[in-house]
Amino acid sequence: MIQAIEMSINQLRFVGTGVFFLFIFLSGFWLSHSGKPYSSMIFNIHKLIALAAGIFLAITVSRIHQVAPLSPVEITAIAVTVLFFAGNAATGGLSSIDKPMPAAVLTMHHILPYLTVLSTAVTLYLLVNRK
Repeated sequence: MIQAIEMSINQLRFVGTGVFFLFIFLSGFWLSHSGKPYSSMIFNIHKLIALAAGIFLAITVSRIHQVAPLSPVEITAIAVTVLFFAGNAATGGLSSIDKPMPAAVLTMHHILPYLTVLSTAVTLYLLVNRK
């Protein structure tokens, strides 16, 4: 019974994270297709969804850490994921400025979300399948 509850909680964590990323991507595509200058409403929706995803993941990690201390591998995976999230926020902020940015900024903002999703999935896998 407890394993069934644990499994459903873990499944909810993955599904919840997936839903957040889906909405981040959809709002990001919506934002990019709306053209510059970006609509402040769409831009704020995109940022708030990403912020909510970050908070959700931080709470998830905190709750898992309360059960048992994190291993060095898990801490490293979390750190990499946080760096990718921060990189997304930085490049997104830079690409929203009205001044022209180097093409590398936009390219990074197109690549980092996929790396963030991958890193988050690996991190959650490590945290959920702890031994």
